[in-house]
Amino acid sequence: MSPHSRTAGLSAPAAAAPADSWAAWDRFLEATPATGFMQSSWWADFRTTLGFAHFGAIFRAGGAVAGGAVVQRLRHGCGTAFYYVQDGPVLPADAAAAEEVLAATLAAIEERRKSEPVTVSHLRIEPRWERERLAIRLPGFEPAARRDRYREPRNTLCVDLRPAPGAILAAMRPKGRYNISVARRHGVTVVEDTTPRGLSDFLCIYGDTAARQGFGTKHATYFESLLAHTAAARRAAIYFAEHDGARLAAALVIRFGSRATYFYGGSLAERRQVMAPSLLHFEILCRAREAGHEWYDLWGVAPEGNETSAWAGLSAFKRRFGGREVSLVPTLDYVYDRSAYRRYTASEADRRPTPRASNTAGR
Repeated sequence: MSPHSRTAGLSAPAAAAPADSWAAWDRFLEATPATGFMQSSWWADFRTTLGFAHFGAIFRAGGAVAGGAVVQRLRHGCGTAFYYVQDGPVLPADAAAAEEVLAATLAAIEERRKSEPVTVSHLRIEPRWERERLAIRLPGFEPAARRDRYREPRNTLCVDLRPAPGAILAAMRPKGRYNISVARRHGVTVVEDTTPRGLSDFLCIYGDTAARQGFGTKHATYFESLLAHTAAARRAAIYFAEHDGARLAAALVIRFGSRATYFYGGSLAERRQVMAPSLLHFEILCRAREAGHEWYDLWGVAPEGNETSAWAGLSAFKRRFGGREVSLVPTLDYVYDRSAYRRYTASEADRRPTPRASNTAGR
């Protein structure tokens, strides 16, 4: 492996890189557990609608993709730019090969930075590497200075879908099993609907939840664009829990590789006694299992015992489904220009970002 094995610029798929290069990269991601859909080509395309350009630093070994990163680039309001790698970099499992690919990836990113017309303050990475299993050195990286809009949760909860549904149910906390049985007795049903009507109903439930709990929300065009970018491969689905014809709870789920991920959702205050959200997520994980996924990622929980977090109530609900707690390495920044980085962090601090409904982040 050497820097010369880099593919010919996996940037915009319709321009510098042929479609088969994007397809090879996405296939590699789907077979790699230590990454996620936010490194995919379709996610990068979707993010362009939010103002992020992107470029690739992708490496091959023996003709096969070995790792690298799709890097998002944003011109920040303080007059600089920064780079953002969600769910990456993506590295081989072997530690020595991983360090080599990481070094080549960072070198390629540095070469790109030299050609930028504006100052690049920092490179931010959010790899899907577990803290306790991290076996690679990250010289020069530091935990992000303070909370801002551009970061994802670093603690999550994943339900193993490989056992039979009965075993998955048995592994849940008693309150989770009880609420599912209550919903069934009340005749709650779960449907999938990504039609315009489904999106409209989702936005109503999502918006109602946000208003009730004091969260910020994404605009409707965000979800319209997301569904448009995932439609061809049916990457996204919207599910509803219904009772007597009324849709009471909703969840938008992303399906990619071994995981189905609960991305956004909410529930109405009405008919809480029928426990619609509990059956909703149990049915989603059962359907994800039938589709061949191995994990249902409930994405975004407060650390166990943190009762002061804005996510405490939501996290308690998610933990009723059992699952494995996953603690990822923190959001990490490599600062290129300390002065520009200080301006960036000061600008973000002035914004005082609000939590977002369900699963928050700068998505």
